[in-house]
Amino acid sequence: HVQLVESGGGSVQAGGSMRLSCVWSGYRYRSNSMGWFRQSPGEGREGLAAIDNDGHTRYADSVKNRFAISQDNTKNFLYLQMNNLKPEDTAMYYCARLRRGIPAESALGTPNAVDIWGRGTQVTVS
Repeated sequence: HVQLVESGGGSVQAGGSMRLSCVWSGYRYRSNSMGWFRQSPGEGREGLAAIDNDGHTRYADSVKNRFAISQDNTKNFLYLQMNNLKPEDTAMYYCARLRRGIPAESALGTPNAVDIWGRGTQVTVS
């Protein structure tokens, strides 16, 4: 079955950088778009960035110009480079596969856009 596994979380000081990785398995050809989401305690899950197979990307305003999503389809990896981190970026970060037919352009604002979630990796900024 399809699995997504995140890594790279941890603690960092404000202003620092961190790169999250997500490796997927269980399907050979990735036709779905992918994304990164986060959730803080007591808050709903927030869409941060999404990417199509052709590399087209979309970002939430809260992370635009600070975060960058990228992919390596040959190795089944998705990445999130996070720069200039702020305490308000503290959250559990999730890698996600978007439902077929939902592109990156519309994914962040589409309810139920995700069909498979990773288990998450914690990012703490102090």
